[in-house]
Amino acid sequence: LQGKRIVHINSTRDGGGVAEILRSLVPLMNDLGIDADWRVLEGTPDFFVLTKQFHNALQGGAVDLSEAKAQLYLRANELFAAHCAVDADCVVVHDPQPLPLIAFVKKSGPWVWRCHVDLSNPNAMLWEFLERFIIQYDSVVMSCNGYRRNGLPVEQRIVCPAIDPL
Repeated sequence: LQGKRIVHINSTRDGGGVAEILRSLVPLMNDLGIDADWRVLEGTPDFFVLTKQFHNALQGGAVDLSEAKAQLYLRANELFAAHCAVDADCVVVHDPQPLPLIAFVKKSGPWVWRCHVDLSNPNAMLWEFLERFIIQYDSVVMSCNGYRRNGLPVEQRIVCPAIDPL
């Protein structure tokens, strides 16, 4: 990975496990000579209420995904893509909030979706909506074998999460 640029993208700089992981992982990667950066997707309060429902529905919960809500979700990602330079050799997108970015950014190099939630039995309606984005990724990284999604035509790898790998 020497000489390669990696960008991590998630939806919050503070609070939540992903932010805690990236807060230690990105500096560690840079200390090891890997050019790593971290971008944070911006969204409205309605966007974050909706994507919290997505988070729960990916783990089997209910979700009311109207056309207006789907457009809110996609529009937040489209706006972020328009002003955020994703200039990297590898892009790691964390969780469902920035998942559709791949549809709005010219893809170069591998794109990895780092899913921190259980995909083994998602809400069918939400899965049908999100799968079209997931299959555009080069691989999906899960936290454990039990979180894998059977039948997903994208390579699934396991990386156990660590808030501070040291």
